[in-house]
Amino acid sequence: MPVSTLGWRLHGDGKHVKPGAVVAPDERLDWPRTIGIGMQHVVAMFGATLLVPTLTGFPVNTTLLFSGIGTMLFLLITRNRLPSYLGSSFAFIAPLTASQQHGIAAQTGSILVTGLALMVIGFIVKAAGRKVIDAIMPPAVTGAIVALIGLNLAPTATDNFSSQPLVATVTLFVILAGTVGSRGMFSRLSILIGVVVGWIFAALTGNLQEGAADSIREAAWIGLPDFHTPEFNMSAIAVALPVLVVLVAENVGHVKAVSEMTKRNMDNLAGDALIADGLATSLAGGFGGSATTTYAENIGVMAATRVYSTAAYWVAAATAVALAFIPKFGALIFTIPTGVLGGACLVLYGLIGMLGVRIWIDNKVNFNNPVNLTTAAVALVAGIGNLTLSVFGVELEGIAWGSVGIILAYPALKWLYHNVGEGQPLAK
Repeated sequence: MPVSTLGWRLHGDGKHVKPGAVVAPDERLDWPRTIGIGMQHVVAMFGATLLVPTLTGFPVNTTLLFSGIGTMLFLLITRNRLPSYLGSSFAFIAPLTASQQHGIAAQTGSILVTGLALMVIGFIVKAAGRKVIDAIMPPAVTGAIVALIGLNLAPTATDNFSSQPLVATVTLFVILAGTVGSRGMFSRLSILIGVVVGWIFAALTGNLQEGAADSIREAAWIGLPDFHTPEFNMSAIAVALPVLVVLVAENVGHVKAVSEMTKRNMDNLAGDALIADGLATSLAGGFGGSATTTYAENIGVMAATRVYSTAAYWVAAATAVALAFIPKFGALIFTIPTGVLGGACLVLYGLIGMLGVRIWIDNKVNFNNPVNLTTAAVALVAGIGNLTLSVFGVELEGIAWGSVGIILAYPALKWLYHNVGEGQPLAK
């Protein structure tokens, strides 16, 4: 089987995948087919990757640029063995929205610091193995943190929804109908389709913001993305750091998913994946882009095509970088009205919250155990109620209190339960 000059073996004749066979990460089809599959990955990641900067007020083109660059870095660091696209992380929507009062410079600074912290975790995992993650963040803790991150911003979603209820309802209906009532790529792109339909409905009913058409018309076709210099604000950083739990879970989960689909053990790449995503996230934060993470949408494309070639991801990354230099595209995205965002966020924030519940279910977390029950209960209320307290002049909000609180309280209460409370072994 010939080996390409870029390091990929040609799979069979390069045109067909036999029943039951897969195109491995170190293989590829012929270039026309590889480019086509790469474009599918662009379509799959597009809606979610662009939605995050739209919701948080970040530059769309800048986010797209560093999503492409981040994907390239990921492929290089994992030595072309782990296929993945690094799109915008939904987990950052809540903390970035919660820290908007500090400005985009402080927000990008918090992304940069979180990315560096993720790199440190990656090096630890690479040295010690995944067992260190399981010890610090068992499923009971991870599920609670993921849930509170998503549900913390429920009031923001409902406020946006109520600002243009008809537009929001149309958007929500299209998303829900597309998600559960369609198949294939249409189902995977239901959020993007819902936003597009909502935008069109808003335009037809006069619900676009004044001057939207002028903004699109005046934007240049070709130009540089909008870069920002980060600043370091402790309040913004404290709100963003708990997202590390989600990033770790997403990256480790991605490694497991690809291992299962390709029938190759890739556990030894978990540390590299965390390092790569951390580097991509800190690089994006250093210049004004949204944080990155591995994307389940692209796993869906791989499952549908049975093509896991990293060559297709290089195509997708290069395409994203090229699109980043079209300012008119970014101007169009920023005309999306609040009602459309409200309809989409009602689903998105809830999905993040339910992902935490799914972590509990998949790992059979026992809520008859008072340690699991009480720590999760307190963390959720602190996060959802957005408990906000000032410590030495630094304002910490619900995401920080709920996440840090459960990480510190869980091992302490677990020790107390097993050594003092009813969890201790009965004397013989």
